[in-house]
Amino acid sequence: MALKLTKFDVSEFKTKHFAGKDERAGLVFMARTAETAERYEDMCKIMRDLVLHTGKINVELTVEERNLLSVAYKNVIGSRRAAWRTLNAGVDEGKFDDLVVAYRKQVEAELSEVCLDVLDLLENTLVKQTVTENEARVFYLKMTGDYYRYLAEFVTDKSYEQKAAEFYKQAQEISLRVLDPTHPIRLGLALNYSVCFYEILKDKKAACELAKSAFDQAISGLDKLPEASYKDSTLIMQLLRDNLTLWTSESNSGGNEDDENDDGMTVQDVQNDDD
Repeated sequence: MALKLTKFDVSEFKTKHFAGKDERAGLVFMARTAETAERYEDMCKIMRDLVLHTGKINVELTVEERNLLSVAYKNVIGSRRAAWRTLNAGVDEGKFDDLVVAYRKQVEAELSEVCLDVLDLLENTLVKQTVTENEARVFYLKMTGDYYRYLAEFVTDKSYEQKAAEFYKQAQEISLRVLDPTHPIRLGLALNYSVCFYEILKDKKAACELAKSAFDQAISGLDKLPEASYKDSTLIMQLLRDNLTLWTSESNSGGNEDDENDDGMTVQDVQNDDD
């Protein structure tokens, strides 16, 4: 008998176990529990239900809820992106190459499903809810740009590239107005937007200029950096500097057009801030 694992059904679980409980609080508790258990696909389903629930009553997510959403999809998409990159480099003109290609297409279908699922939540609920220029709106616009960029990594559809650039640009314009240069979300946005310029839009000059500007502005504001965000901000600054070092060395040596150099270093990004 073939292995058949039960799929977690949020609606069924709520019907059986949520009687007399606050639905929003219960969903947040279940999301935390799923995270602790490293059941990230279940966590995505729970957070989708929470987003739709808050959308119906027109209430924005709290910072904790927003970060739970990010963590859930980050872990689900992250493992599949890593798998795709491995499989994409695995075809070596052997007799089983067609099997690798078929397997890679399966991973691509899963990547598309995850990206389109979270983009549906972002564009149809979360971005629409946050009309004020604030941290939350930057967060959601950045996250939307991220998932369009992930699609653009393996789908030959220029519209995904354009949408990634468009949402990053919107987020960047707002972040420059409302967030400090050392804010982790502003820094994370600059990092990912610069990676989009480098990897997807193939504009290396813009990638370097954006990364350098974000790093330099953050350095000048380090003395005002709140202790609570010091670790996150300095980590992202290190990634910005690492990318600048890599990109500059490639330019000086006439490096290849890929996102990986001869030493196996890769361009780095972050997904969403989990603090």
